[in-house]
Amino acid sequence: MERYLIVAIQDSSSTLYERVGGQSAVAAVVNLLYDRIIKDPLLLPFFDGIDVRRQKSKQVAFLSTVFSGPPRHSGEDLREAHRHLVARGLSDQHFDAIADHLQSTLQELSVPATLVEEIMAIVESTRKDVLNR
Repeated sequence: MERYLIVAIQDSSSTLYERVGGQSAVAAVVNLLYDRIIKDPLLLPFFDGIDVRRQKSKQVAFLSTVFSGPPRHSGEDLREAHRHLVARGLSDQHFDAIADHLQSTLQELSVPATLVEEIMAIVESTRKDVLNR
């Protein structure tokens, strides 16, 4: 398995994007995260037929923006982007599975616990929009 190095900084005056390690760190998280997601039988049906490379690129752009990095995400809002998936059955169970994969990925990459907590709080704050509630 390919290894990644996350260099996080603890300067509280920096953005989350900077504290997690910038572009290369976000890309490393997304690469490992999607490696996990596409192997998960619960989640695989939602990724059937998608261009995973394109999806990873969109996710890096989205996370970079959400983490107060350079504004790169210009796609659909979360509700619109996930509407078709909700129609196919996307639920809390799937949201939780992806969140769990993300948390495990961050921990595997030795992201400090305080940053993991901050990131997971951001993820949780998107639940209603992702699930179109």
